[in-house]
Amino acid sequence: MQVSHAGLQFIKAWEGFEAEAYRDVAGVWTIGYGHTEGFRDGRFAEGAAVSEDEAMALLREDLGRREKAVREAVRVRLRQHEFDALASLVYNIGAGGFRRSTVLRRLNAGDRTGAGDAFLMWNKARVGGVLRAVRGLTRRRRAERALFLGGG
Repeated sequence: MQVSHAGLQFIKAWEGFEAEAYRDVAGVWTIGYGHTEGFRDGRFAEGAAVSEDEAMALLREDLGRREKAVREAVRVRLRQHEFDALASLVYNIGAGGFRRSTVLRRLNAGDRTGAGDAFLMWNKARVGGVLRAVRGLTRRRRAERALFLGGG
């Protein structure tokens, strides 16, 4: 299973496009559509810029790894909108976070409603060294939950 066109648009909308490298709310260097890799190895640095086409290529590359993480971890049959929501979550929290998540545990136990509700637990980021609820993450988790539970 892969992210649908609608799922890709969903992720793009939440990530937003930034041509120039910036630090996100948690202080992580980011570029394009939420791409965070390549800053430690020198591929990207402060002041780096990408075109929208380059950002799309990075998004598709990153998304491929996130789709694989969902396929490997989930043990129940998924509907497309559920897969899209999970891929969006994993794109944002990482595969490791997803593997340890209550979302996955509840989903694999057959509790889809509980899994949807558990999306809301992932609304925090370290800001100034303190774990805090972030308004943007809260809105995103609510949207992912809605997509997961109802496809809308």
